[in-house]
Amino acid sequence: MTAPAPGSERRIALIAVGPREYTAVELDGEDREVERTPLAAEQFAGWVSSVEAADGPRWIIRSAGEVYATLLRDGVRLGRSHDLVLCHAILRDTASVASPLAPSAAWERREPMTAAPSLFDVFDDDSGDDAVDGALEQYRAQRRVLSASADGRLTLLCAAESAGGLIAEEMRIAGLPWDEGVHDAILTATLGTRPVAGGLPSHMVELGDRVRALLDDQTLHLDSQPKLLRALHRVGVNAESTSRWELSEHDHPVIEPLLAYKKLSRLLSANGWTWLSEWVRDGRFRPVYIPGGVVTGRWASAGGGALQLPRSLRPAVRADPGWTLVVADVAQLEPRMLAAMSSDEAMARAARGSDLYAGVVDSGAVATREEAKYAVLGAMYGATTGDSGRLVPRLRQVYPRAMALVDAAARTGEDGGIVSTWLGRSSPRPSAEWMRLQSEATDADADPAVVALARRRARDWGRFTRNFVVQGTAAEWSLIWLAEIRHRLQQIPEVFTVAEASGPFARVPHLAFFLHDEVILHVPQEHAEAAAAAVRDAAAVATTRLFGSFPIDVPLDLRIAESAAK
Repeated sequence: MTAPAPGSERRIALIAVGPREYTAVELDGEDREVERTPLAAEQFAGWVSSVEAADGPRWIIRSAGEVYATLLRDGVRLGRSHDLVLCHAILRDTASVASPLAPSAAWERREPMTAAPSLFDVFDDDSGDDAVDGALEQYRAQRRVLSASADGRLTLLCAAESAGGLIAEEMRIAGLPWDEGVHDAILTATLGTRPVAGGLPSHMVELGDRVRALLDDQTLHLDSQPKLLRALHRVGVNAESTSRWELSEHDHPVIEPLLAYKKLSRLLSANGWTWLSEWVRDGRFRPVYIPGGVVTGRWASAGGGALQLPRSLRPAVRADPGWTLVVADVAQLEPRMLAAMSSDEAMARAARGSDLYAGVVDSGAVATREEAKYAVLGAMYGATTGDSGRLVPRLRQVYPRAMALVDAAARTGEDGGIVSTWLGRSSPRPSAEWMRLQSEATDADADPAVVALARRRARDWGRFTRNFVVQGTAAEWSLIWLAEIRHRLQQIPEVFTVAEASGPFARVPHLAFFLHDEVILHVPQEHAEAAAAAVRDAAAVATTRLFGSFPIDVPLDLRIAESAAK
């Protein structure tokens, strides 16, 4: 997607001014008001649809979650937007311009809604002309900040973030096709027979009985960590927690069935039959996405655990009759971004092809693919111990530019400074307590324990800023990828020979799922190849938008299938 030039497009602010009232305000190229159009609720969708079809303007909205969901329910899709809430968060915190946006509580993100908003949810505390004037004032302030970004990166970021807001609502409305029967069969095979009236499934009951027998405590409540730890201590397993990592360090017959029980317990609580009944309706899983919900710009989810779906349930993601899925993900996206950001041609050569880690081995930095993975992840996450800590210094010799970039970001963080992604999303400042601790540690008579703690906290923050620049830039690549996929899918014609639930996506290919570096599209079978081409082309465009002609490969693992299972 190309960041628009100021004044090159029609722009209309679309503001909710009451529970059943809206106002549309057209602006000229200098952001001056041209015309206000009051819209009652019954006029709203029709008026927006006609203007969208005629001119495809950029709609200035408070938030896609508060406005767009209402339009989608009436079958109206928007092409482009400027999301004031999402952009406010970026422009308020950016260090890319001398004068960022002034913070405003009125434009902070609200608590995410776990259901589609009603007409009574879509307007701010202000109403009428106050709501309109406040939105226009905020938009003009944001445009002033964007105009100060000479290279246009912030403008591209805000355009991509706003597109992400639209896509999140579209995916919630469209839903991810989900076969409840397949899900139920997986749960039964994995957990055992579903209990009729409460209790645990049969396999968990059997494992629980084994654990209690080995711990010689037939009444032990296995989901109570204090009680479980006491029981483990009695048999000589002196663990300090019941985490999988720590329990695996101990050699005792109880460990294997206990870890198996805990794994099944997580599946039951996170994605069991209760989850199925709450989150899947009419063959669709409709999670609540939160674009920019993580400080790096990654998405989060407010309900349904969309970003933590276990691989074992992927077979339940199944296309409707006459439809198919296009599933695509990027291998090792973050280190590829690091190579491009740093213009490290040696690392870019290692990234050619589908396996960057194999390329690292070929470069002579390490001996095995496993070592390459440990080293690269350690470089991005700041590992100083174990295999990663041992291997990272080798990367500094082979990939000096890439390592210099993350090392500099870490030093900035350790000093309490701010780092930014490629397009200009900036990291938060350390807390006041962190700053106070660092100040205390510089006193001539500082307690050695305080000095040691301050250094440890500084290193921790440095690891955060080290990864922030890489993860955040990867999130920007993914945002542009999503937006470009969406744009290309909109060029594919409707199909009238398929059967799907009613709605704005009933006859068109559409995005159905997104997870950091993976997308799933739901596509009429006759358009499968066209949709797959759109995904590939969008990836190439995202890479070029960010890094121009720098030779970095971002290959896709793409397949067309009836199910998302691998």
